This record gives sequence, C-alpha cells and structure tokens, in this order.
Amino acid sequence: MQARSALFGIPGAIFFVVLAFPASALAADLHLDGGTMGLIWTIPFAGILLSIAVFPLIAPHFWHHHFGKISAFWAVAFVIPFFLVYGASLTIFELLHVFLLEYIPFIILLFSLFTVTGGLRVRMRAQATPVFNTSLLAGGTVLASWMGTTGAAMALIRPLIRANAWRQSQTHVMVFFIFLVANIGGSLTPLGDPPLFLGFLKGVNFFWPTTHMFLPMVLVATILLIIFFFLDSFYMRRDGTPPEVTDTDEPRFKLEGTINILLLVGVVGSVLLSGIWRPGIEFEVYHVHVELQNITRDVLLLLIAGLSMILTKNETRRANEFSWFPIQEVAKLFAGIFITIIPAIAILKAGTDGALSAVVSTVTDANGQPVNAMYFWATGILSSFLDNAPTYLVFFNTAGGDAAELQTVLAPTLLAISAGAVFMGANTYIGNAPNFMVRAIAEERGVKMPSFFGFMVWSIIFLLPLFGIVTLIWFV
Repeated sequence: MQARSALFGIPGAIFFVVLAFPASALAADLHLDGGTMGLIWTIPFAGILLSIAVFPLIAPHFWHHHFGKISAFWAVAFVIPFFLVYGASLTIFELLHVFLLEYIPFIILLFSLFTVTGGLRVRMRAQATPVFNTSLLAGGTVLASWMGTTGAAMALIRPLIRANAWRQSQTHVMVFFIFLVANIGGSLTPLGDPPLFLGFLKGVNFFWPTTHMFLPMVLVATILLIIFFFLDSFYMRRDGTPPEVTDTDEPRFKLEGTINILLLVGVVGSVLLSGIWRPGIEFEVYHVHVELQNITRDVLLLLIAGLSMILTKNETRRANEFSWFPIQEVAKLFAGIFITIIPAIAILKAGTDGALSAVVSTVTDANGQPVNAMYFWATGILSSFLDNAPTYLVFFNTAGGDAAELQTVLAPTLLAISAGAVFMGANTYIGNAPNFMVRAIAEERGVKMPSFFGFMVWSIIFLLPLFGIVTLIWFV
C-alpha cells in the first residue's frame, strides 16, 4: 500500500482532474510561450528548492512527516495561478505532458530499480579499512552504469554502513559514495542516470554514452577514488584499530535474493526494448502522444518490481532493513519539482527571447556556434539545483534537439551536456534522485550527514576543481 501511494500522490490527483474535463475543452493551439513569462512564475520552483534546503535544518521533525504536503503546496501554488492565467486546456496539457512523458517513466524506472535492488542482500564478514571502502566505492562506480545509480547505491549502501558502523568518522564515506556511486558512475548507459535515460527517450543511442563518456568518467572517478583512499586513511588513524569480527556465523561473502540479479537483467532488457522496438503505434491523451513501446517498457518495469516483491523472501528484505521511505520521499518531492519546473523549462526553451536569456546566450558564440565549455558548466550548475534530468532536456533542446545531429556533428556539445548533467548532479542533495535516498538511509542508520549547504562545501572542495580539469581537456 505504501509503495502504491508513493507513486500515486500528485499524479493521481491530476488524473482525476483530467477526467473532469472533456477533450473538446482543449484549445487547438496548446503551446506555452516561455518568452512571455516573467521570472515570477519560477517562485514556486524556488520555494520547493528552498524548502528542501532549509526545512531539514530548522524543523527536521516537521519536514520528515510533512514533506509531501509541502511539495503539494508548492505544486498548487503554481497550478492555480497558471490555471487562472492560461486556462484549463493549457494547464491540463502541460501537466499531462510532464507526467506522462517525463515524470512517470522517470519514477517507474527508479521504483523498479529500488525494489529489485532492495531484495538483493550483500552479506560479508568485513570491517572497514581504506582498502575495503575504496574497493567497494570503485565496484559501485562500475556497477552504477548497468544497474543504475539508484540500483547500485541501494544495493551497496547498507553493507557499507554496516562495515563502518564502529567508526566515529563516517560522513566522508557517505559523501564520496554519493559522488561516485550515486552520480559519476552512472555515466555510461541510459540506465545509469536519469538525464541519460531522458536522452534515450529522445532518440540518443543506448551505447552512445558508453563510448563518449568513458574517458571523462574514468578520469574523474579515478582521481576521486585516490583522494578518498588517502582521506579515509587519515580518518582511520584517528578512529583507531577496527575491532575484530566476532560474528563467525557471518559468511565472508554471500548474496541473498539472487533472483533479483535476473530481474535486473529484465530491467535492462525492458529499457533496451523501448529503444529498439518501434511499432509506430501511439495513443493520444489530451493531445499528448504516448508511444506503445514506452507504455510496454513501463508496464514491464512494474511487473518486474512486483515479481521481486513476490519472489524475494521477506526475511531478506527485513535483514536488509528495506523500507519504502526513500522512494516515497523521492516520488513526492520530484512530483512537485517536475510540476513547478514547467515555467523554468519554458523560459529556458524560449532562448534569447526569454527572461533567462543571459543564461542561454552564454552557450552560443556570435556566429551561432555552441560554446561547449559553457554548455558543460551551464548544464552542470543548473543541474545542481534544478535537478539534472529536466535540465538535461532544456540544453538538449537548446542545442537543437535533433538526436541524430547531436550524436554526430554536435557530439562534443552532447558530451558537454551529458557530462554536466551527470557529473554535477553530485554537487547538491537535489541534483540527483539517489542522493536523497542515500541521505535518508544513512540518517535512518544514525550516520550524521551534512546539511544541504554543508554537502555543497564538500562538492566545492573536491568536485569543482576536477570539473575544471574536464573542461580543459574536453571542452576548450
């Protein structure tokens, strides 16, 4: 029941609103002109971002119990004025468009990966050492592109916390885990990170990121792993000698719920299917066109999640301390984010005619050619605060939106957009959905996590210099 409510929420309310309006009520021309919108329309979006940043600091108990209501409040704060100014037809169209084509596929993929990996329990007789922690982070970085940053993070965060439970210094381990496993590692396939999945939905080849993002990802990940090893060694000396493992019943290494490995293959196959199979059949829902292959993919992903719940022993999930709270938090907050971001996306799409023309004009030179360094940083900085998935779409469209051209003639530009969205999603907690999940699970286990702004201090110190190196090598 909790899982269903996590996915229903705001999207369910929109569904009933849509049923209340006949199709004939829709206007023939359903186009939101971002060039006519002022920045005042972005206030609800700024409000939800500030709420995410501030409430956990000043009212953590209130936030924990009411974050869904706060997300809904900001969504309504946008929808009602938009309804009054632009009318029912455009309001319904925009909400359906963002949910049917972006939010629902996005959250179903996260939900499926979260459910499947939550049934995969990694047992090991190990205590944290710099070698062990670095190896686990490296392994998670490799896995993230193939089982998703969400999947890899959820599979490995619990054994990592258990292994480090004896230590006083655990914050840096979780921070670098978010950097590497929840973000950087997801660079190589559409399964890895939500922005690349949205690019895949727009026509980017499944293996394009594998070939083009490989070297930048290896460089950034390798340097971060080296830094982490020395940093963890420093903290380890301060924490003292690891206690001896007294639980001899715990195996050296064992996987429970291994059926979920097969189900993960099913997740990969479902996503690949939607990119390869093009039956040319689509369904129109209030002028929003939904393609059959995408419906099929989403249904298969939900079936796979259901099979995971049925085939995985309850004892395995209990031992994994599995709960629905992290995916509930992501589903509810990102529902509000995807709604309130509608005007911000529209304004950015208006290009130099919009209120954010200063941002858009920085990515194009006087001759109309893309400035790839600026694409990397503009996509990245906005991804840090606007969520990297929709921000990727904005600059994908700013660069022309033609997947065939972006993969060939403009491949360096697509690389800049992709790397900016994936890499800099690690800059803040709100940059990428798994960041929320890792923080929620770590705090549930008693690990002290940095505040919103405290986390940014870590990213400024350790990530931004690396992104400068990436810029010099690939985008200048």
